[in-house]
Amino acid sequence: MQHMFSQDAMQANLGFVVSQTSHVEAQVYNIKYPDIQYPSLIPVDTSANAYATSVTYFSMDKVGKAEWVAGKAKDIPLVGLSMDKFETPVFMGAIGYDWGIEEVGQASMLGVNLGAEKAMAARRASEEFIDRIALFGDATKGFAGLFDYPGIDSSAVAADGTNASTTWASKSGDLILRDVNDLLSGIYTDTLTTEIADTLILPFSRYNSLATRRLGDTEVTVLEFLRRHNVYTATTGAPLLIRGVRGLDTIGAGTSARMIAYRRSPEVLKLHLPMPFQFLPVQVLGLSYEVPGILRLGGLDIRLPGAVRYRDGI
Repeated sequence: MQHMFSQDAMQANLGFVVSQTSHVEAQVYNIKYPDIQYPSLIPVDTSANAYATSVTYFSMDKVGKAEWVAGKAKDIPLVGLSMDKFETPVFMGAIGYDWGIEEVGQASMLGVNLGAEKAMAARRASEEFIDRIALFGDATKGFAGLFDYPGIDSSAVAADGTNASTTWASKSGDLILRDVNDLLSGIYTDTLTTEIADTLILPFSRYNSLATRRLGDTEVTVLEFLRRHNVYTATTGAPLLIRGVRGLDTIGAGTSARMIAYRRSPEVLKLHLPMPFQFLPVQVLGLSYEVPGILRLGGLDIRLPGAVRYRDGI
């Protein structure tokens, strides 16, 4: 009889739970998490079918250049494209929340709303999951992240600090500015001026140092000077996005700190998210009302590796 009573009670409260979840989820989807990094660093592509098993893309590089020819020449130089085909698989992730029969019954009896804390925690967990994979990858699924993507030009900055060190702590503000502008200009010149980085991300410790360190005897910080005087801004007139982020302090060669410059465009890189996180309808399981949440993620693709560059040892 107790089992029948429990099932009857569960069904009686189901309508109340369904109406509550609609209210709770509307609240949760409107919450922004400022310390989740990937949305401001990587273009997100949700265009693929939600249940696509993979996403196909091509990585391209241009070859060929113009030459002098005679007026009746037949050997016209032709431009070509070096193109590699890639296919990234799409996998499902999940996180949900539940309410027990007692908290639902009491809320219904008292005419109060069910708390949104569990739903917010689930939503937060989904964002942390995407953030980790976008930036660090996931070896179990063959995904690489922005911070250590294979095939990206990578080397140490010049070792001309105190005691031939590469670290910015051992360098003057002028040498630090040189390191950054060498990184930016390297992309521009090595791609024959077809690519120019508009984004620079630094370990937060280095970003904080530049933001509080004066340039010589002036009242200008190194960061402030860098924002005004860098290769990208000088070339385009547009501001360079400079961000301090978590996760770069030890990811470089020899566990050194890494800075990354890249053009922040879907042409260069994108995160495939065919199914953004969503909550499914309430399910009655035993004495609980469970609300599953699911997403489908295809990982990060860097399509134009020449538009991204790493420099370590800072």
